[in-house]
Amino acid sequence: MKQITFYLDFISPYAYLAFERLPEALEGLSYNVHYKPVLLGALVRQLGGKAPAEIPPKRQWTYRHVLWLGQSLGVPLQMPAAHPYNPLAHLRLALATSGDGEVSRYVAETIFREVWRGGADAIDPARLAALTALLAPAREVNGDAVKAQLKANTAEAAAAGAFGAPTFVADGRLFWGLDSLPMLRASLQGDPWFDGADWAGADQRPSALPG
Repeated sequence: MKQITFYLDFISPYAYLAFERLPEALEGLSYNVHYKPVLLGALVRQLGGKAPAEIPPKRQWTYRHVLWLGQSLGVPLQMPAAHPYNPLAHLRLALATSGDGEVSRYVAETIFREVWRGGADAIDPARLAALTALLAPAREVNGDAVKAQLKANTAEAAAAGAFGAPTFVADGRLFWGLDSLPMLRASLQGDPWFDGADWAGADQRPSALPG
């Protein structure tokens, strides 16, 4: 059985769409997914970049794009009342339901759908309280252990080469984005392309830009 690590942040609509599409994209394959929440903003900042929603023209395009993708893929998606928002409450809640840095598909699904369906305020206190009651975390949501686990997950993702969400890691290979799902499937199926020079040597060339 193939093992897939799925680094996700609930703030990302592309992570939500990839989460919903993953079972269909990998239908017929034998695999196990390890869902690991990470802080996308920290990953982006470590690389000196900005999230799409921090760049006004890209923000406009991203929101239109994901709404179109949702309807074209048959995945219900409505923008939350405000976006971007601070996802720490959701990330910590998810991690508080387990003790090892991974969360169940049920937990991830529940939080993703809370954010990306219905168009409500993602971090409305009453909704967060109801969500917490529903998921019944075993650990203190804002406790030091949960905060440390989120930092550890994010550091692990960065060490694996992640630069955004969703990121999938399988067989030592990294795949980024919703549109990488067909590529991930091909890799899991043993497509020989991944053993050739195009995969291994694609980045083995100097940059022509000034350092």
